[in-house]
Amino acid sequence: MKAPFSWIQELAGLPSDVTAQQLAAEFTRVGLQVERIDTPADAITGAVVVGQVLSFVEEPQKNGKTIRWCQVDVGTHNPMGAPARGIVCGALNFIAGDYVAVALAGAVLPGGFEIAARKTYGHISDGMICAADELGLGSDHSGIMVLDATLAATLLGQDALSILGAYESVFEIDVTPDMGYCLSIRGLAREAAQAFGLEFRDPYATPVPPATQAGYPVLLASSNCPTFSALSVHGVDPNAPTPDWMVSRLAACGTRSLGLAIDVTNYVMYESGQPIHGYDASKLVGSIVVRQAVPGEHITTLDGIARTLVPDDLLITDDSGPIGLAGVMGGLTTELDVGKTTEILIEAAQFDPITLGRTYRRLALASEASRRFERGVDAGVGFAAGLRCAELLRELAGGVIDAAYTVAGEVTTPPTCSFPATLPSNILGVEISIDKVLSILSASGVTVTFSDETLTCAPPTWRRDLIDSYDYVEEIAQKIGYDSIPVVTPQANVGRGLTREQTLRRTVVHAVATAGFTEVLTLPFVGLAELSGLHISAGDVRYRAVRLANPLSEEQAYLRTTLLTGLVAAANRNTSRSLDDLALFESGAVFWDTSTAPTPLPGVSGRPSDAEITALYQSLPAQPHMLAALLCGAWVPPSWQTPAVPADWTHALRFAEVAATTLGIELVRRAATVTPWHPGRCAELGVFSSDGEFVTLGYAGELHPDVVKTLGLPTRACAVELNLDELLMQAPHASEVRALSQFPLTKQDVALVVDTATPAVAVESALLAGAGDLLESLALFDVYSGAQLGEGKKSLAYSLRFRHAERTLTEAEATAARDAAVAAATAATGAVLRA
Repeated sequence: MKAPFSWIQELAGLPSDVTAQQLAAEFTRVGLQVERIDTPADAITGAVVVGQVLSFVEEPQKNGKTIRWCQVDVGTHNPMGAPARGIVCGALNFIAGDYVAVALAGAVLPGGFEIAARKTYGHISDGMICAADELGLGSDHSGIMVLDATLAATLLGQDALSILGAYESVFEIDVTPDMGYCLSIRGLAREAAQAFGLEFRDPYATPVPPATQAGYPVLLASSNCPTFSALSVHGVDPNAPTPDWMVSRLAACGTRSLGLAIDVTNYVMYESGQPIHGYDASKLVGSIVVRQAVPGEHITTLDGIARTLVPDDLLITDDSGPIGLAGVMGGLTTELDVGKTTEILIEAAQFDPITLGRTYRRLALASEASRRFERGVDAGVGFAAGLRCAELLRELAGGVIDAAYTVAGEVTTPPTCSFPATLPSNILGVEISIDKVLSILSASGVTVTFSDETLTCAPPTWRRDLIDSYDYVEEIAQKIGYDSIPVVTPQANVGRGLTREQTLRRTVVHAVATAGFTEVLTLPFVGLAELSGLHISAGDVRYRAVRLANPLSEEQAYLRTTLLTGLVAAANRNTSRSLDDLALFESGAVFWDTSTAPTPLPGVSGRPSDAEITALYQSLPAQPHMLAALLCGAWVPPSWQTPAVPADWTHALRFAEVAATTLGIELVRRAATVTPWHPGRCAELGVFSSDGEFVTLGYAGELHPDVVKTLGLPTRACAVELNLDELLMQAPHASEVRALSQFPLTKQDVALVVDTATPAVAVESALLAGAGDLLESLALFDVYSGAQLGEGKKSLAYSLRFRHAERTLTEAEATAARDAAVAAATAATGAVLRA
């Protein structure tokens, strides 16, 4: 919000020696962020003086534009012996005799615009007649500024910037949502007065009277409009000019002058924070009714656009139909006509912020008024603001205020709150006397009583943010200044450190990074097209994605269901920069929309009940923590000594094995067909539970060629994805550390012939089960297939290592254990010992 310093100073009653910088420091201390302080004159060098247009000649140009060749009297700055300067001007909104602001040759205006005597349109233009935007006094470029003749006549040839308010310091303040009452000069002045220990005299203290229909009839047919005040002003002079002081203040706030009646409504809005709307009363037909729109209803707004309405829209209507979008924009049929309107009905109403917000966002009609309504307007200021508007019309345009007025609805009394008087001191950690607490809250407009060591507080109508006891504590903290609260470093309680899961997760991540993989962190957002690119179909749990309510991009409107989407995006980003040798991994949560429970919406007035909290947890999607890696290119780049070692499925499996062995888990592998992996080069990884059931922990292998092509990955890219939560669950809680045996190892090798389709893991499991406790280790060291074995056969050669824990093992005992292992393999898989 833009706010002129002098306006705040006037309303707050600040001493003349208070500077803008001092006030900015106080605003910042209480939570108002002053972005900057602008003084328009600082951007201007050279002379900008008051001039009077003596005469002009209009000269049409070939391009269709009409310019005026003006003779402008600038007093002592006139050329020697001449009564005026000749200036070319393209504006047409002035007459002979008007006083204007003239930038003389040599002046430099905002933006580095240099003024010089130059030939244009066939004349030497010796200066420039200025518009408001050219002097940095607003955005109006509809015409030049015509000055108030009464004041300007006494300052001919003197500094024009002084009467234009260009030396005024203007604050630009970022008002936080909880301080919406500061979107007004009144609110800022109250904060300023309190900061400097002054009593604030509220110019809008007149309360809303009891409901009455004595004035123009108003019916509230929607609960989204709790109060509506209407005041009538008759006999308004339609040609009365807006005084310069009002034009200057509006320009400083970023609003151009649009005619006195409209300017007055804008002026009161900035001053009070209550948006005001004026109707041409002669155009109203019947009673005003505030109601919700009917589907398909239409209104033509002040900008001349016909708009189709929906039931969420709140309307101001009369017997002719809609005449305004409540709190957003008025209707064209009842607009105030500059130079014509003499009968004005003033509206000062309250509207539901949520309803209004939906309307202006849907119609893209954000405005200063809708911004204030959305933040919450003071429910008790409406009548006073309307009355102030009427009084200004009487003072400046000779209007007559109708003694009969209308007030529909009533102001809701804000809830009171009681809390121990010691609470502020206890929460803030600094001793605050009860007198100081009472003084701060009273200055903030709170009605506060102190009894039996308890404070009972009733907030004013403009403080919608004061609800519970801690809101009042925060208010006290802001007013005493956070810098006055001593900084005390809290002593942390002795904790138990990281949980077992946290420790193991970090250990796994460290282990795979040490094994040569690079960790990346990707955004958890994904689009359905990315899942389809991985050939994940609708029946897969990984296709059941959770949609975001407010996605950053509609192309990625869901939470990820697999880490592979992010890794693919990271790989593509690298390969597009010619970085083709990649071994990337990520650890993070994925989200599966597996819950069928409805999502409850607990109220915000208090803590949710235990049942509501339970229902919230039940409605959450499954969020397992996963660990995944993507490999492509070379694992070892080529050198003059050795060829390149391509990254292949063995490295993907190695990633999984490192993660598992770090936790003391020995993975079991078996063939699987799962997207997005190659159906013949995919391993299902898991363990056997204590009851013999196979527990799947993840998948690894080479990606399907179609997936690789669709996603733009290098050929034969490989991937692995593990359920890290499940992996941690399978990790043993305690490890047995055995002493190194002092007895020798006995080695036995066997080669078993099995069907080609028989998985090696089945043979290994049988050998382990049959060998007994003497078997210390088992390793596959050769796979052979050939004509001498016969069609459909393969040979698996295993190295078995036997050792006795308490004595030297005999050769016969080792052979017996080996034979038992072979027998078990024969029984389980039909294996035949190869000669």
